[in-house]
This record gives sequence, structure tokens and C-alpha cells, in this order.
Amino acid sequence: MTDSMKYEEAMRELERIVASMENDELDIDSLGEQLRRAQQLIKMCKAKLNKADEEIKEILSGGEAKD
Repeated sequence: MTDSMKYEEAMRELERIVASMENDELDIDSLGEQLRRAQQLIKMCKAKLNKADEEIKEILSGGEAKD
């Protein structure tokens, strides 16, 4: 499941998808599937980055980070 995936794992998978697209390794049938997967991974990465940003701002402002 994407939600339990670590940021670094998601980025590696995204890099593999992009490389496959750049090297014309995807056929038309799998292209749509891979694009949807990439979209899910990007959304998850953005959420993780936003959460980390909020936690850092909270810590730097002298408060405690929320879980």
C-alpha cells in the first residue's frame, strides 16, 4: 500500500517509472497504469513532505510536533 511506503521507496519507484517512459519500455497498455501509479506516488510524496514541513516549523517555533 502506498500510505505505508517510505518517501525514499516512493521516489525510487517514480524514478523507475520515468526511466521506463524515457526509454520507451512501456507499451500503450501499461502506460496508463504506470501514469496512475506515478500520480499516486507523487500525491503520497507531497503529503509526506508537507507533514515534515509542518513538523519542522512547529519544532522551530518552540512547540512540539503533532503525531
